Amino acid sequence: MSTEKDTYLTIDKPSPEILFKEKKSKFIGYVFPITSEDDVKPIIEDLKKQHHTANHACYAWQLGTDTIRYRANDDGEPNNSAGQPIYGQIQAYNLTNVLVVVVRIFGGTKLGVGGLISAYKTAAQLAIESADIKKKIITKLYTITFAYKDMNSVMRVIKQKKLDIISQKLESNCVYIISVRKTKANEIFEIFNTMQYVVIKD
Repeated sequence: MSTEKDTYLTIDKPSPEILFKEKKSKFIGYVFPITSEDDVKPIIEDLKKQHHTANHACYAWQLGTDTIRYRANDDGEPNNSAGQPIYGQIQAYNLTNVLVVVVRIFGGTKLGVGGLISAYKTAAQLAIESADIKKKIITKLYTITFAYKDMNSVMRVIKQKKLDIISQKLESNCVYIISVRKTKANEIFEIFNTMQYVVIKD
């Protein structure tokens, strides 16, 4: 039995804004779904405009399922006092394809590094807990090319194995792009390959 993991946790829509107060400083937390690193900068810029009196907009993000990429940013706070505690919460909740931002409005009392770590961690945790976390399936895409006369054989496999057809092009040859669960990917590849159709992994 395969123990390979083919699900991950993420969110589909931004979380509600949460507010955490510590010694008159306000820590405002958010979680956003992202699909690439390019999504991050516009979100941060928008939050800085929204909270123009804020001193810091610290954040962390993580992307990917097979290959994980991440970044943590302290935005002027002492090293590792903000971005890393935020990233620690992304890891604690086992999330990916997310950006967590905590905006700080200084209240006049310094918290010290320990106080900052605790406050950023708590704000990130509250933001994540307010988000609607979803479990998603990791899939691979295959392109199958076959003759029109073989349509019934291909469709039989697709129905039996409950595969999703993403797109189809029916000309002299038929070209299907299908979505396959990661844990079933090798099995499906072998089935179509044995039937002597052209199967390409995307």
